[in-house]
Amino acid sequence: MRVLGIESSCDETACAVVELTDGEPAGSCRMLSNVVHGQVEVHARYGGVVPELASRAHIRNIHPVMTEALRNAGVTPERIDCVAVTAGPGLIGGLLTGMAAAKGFALAMGLPLVGVHHMEGHLMSPFLDPGAEGMDFPFVALLVSGGHTLLLHARGFGDYRILGRTRDDAVGEAFDKGARLLGLGYPGGPAIAALAQGGDRRGIHFPRAMPGREQLDCSFSGLKTALRTFLGQHADRHGDPAWRRDVAASYQEAIVEVLAVKSLAACRLTGERRLVVAGGVGANQRLREMLLERAEAQGIRVWFPPLSLCTDNGAMIALAGLRRLRMGQRADWDLNVRARWSVEQIG
Repeated sequence: MRVLGIESSCDETACAVVELTDGEPAGSCRMLSNVVHGQVEVHARYGGVVPELASRAHIRNIHPVMTEALRNAGVTPERIDCVAVTAGPGLIGGLLTGMAAAKGFALAMGLPLVGVHHMEGHLMSPFLDPGAEGMDFPFVALLVSGGHTLLLHARGFGDYRILGRTRDDAVGEAFDKGARLLGLGYPGGPAIAALAQGGDRRGIHFPRAMPGREQLDCSFSGLKTALRTFLGQHADRHGDPAWRRDVAASYQEAIVEVLAVKSLAACRLTGERRLVVAGGVGANQRLREMLLERAEAQGIRVWFPPLSLCTDNGAMIALAGLRRLRMGQRADWDLNVRARWSVEQIG
């Protein structure tokens, strides 16, 4: 069985073909292709994603990306068995573009259509790693990206309970805004991580918003304000490269430490010994280092997606759609998109 997955919820136009052969478990699959067309050059001058510009880029890119995904997979449209598409949450313009493309393809080829929750797609991304031995439900999941910061108890496929979330900025926003204050480029996470190389992670103390360490919500707006205040107080040092490295390293450390503390607290609360980290910020090397080190000391095993699957991609949507299809779920042709959609409401 081959599934074409389409993802267009933010600023990546992505399509992939994922194959599952008879007799293999639902989480075991082969990724035949995975094509992602980003829009960094479109949004970089604005320091963040501009929804209208993102929608226009999706319209330009969706057909070429779908064509390339099929070509790279070595399959024709006739050899696709199902179409899975992100139905939400996300930016309405982008979601509508992906949905229109998915419905058109499925209708033309007489294929079933499956709508996928974007965050459930991210939950599936570690299963796409051929080396993800021992990965299975239940687990605690840390989902971190430009628009989302969630801690979930994934008790089974489709059975998710929110344990904590950000009360203000998502962690990706905290990186983007911090990078802007430091005069760096977009996206902010990679820019801050690059500047932080060689910096003193404890050189500057930035606040960690974690009142009661078993409280699993996060907050990053105060950290951003602390960085702005600190930079304003030391305007004479902005040209010092070593000082800037220390600032970036310390700011990054404050972010990832909050995520690590909250994630491991969630494991203790639920009694789970498995932790999954997914989303674009899951590619941050310092976050990976800290979580692996602290989790090992507590007897918790951590899984990350391959770096290429941390950001939005069609393969994760294809796998989530495949699992839903195997549960007997398929969408009607009036399937619509949702800008907001709680992961607890998937069912």
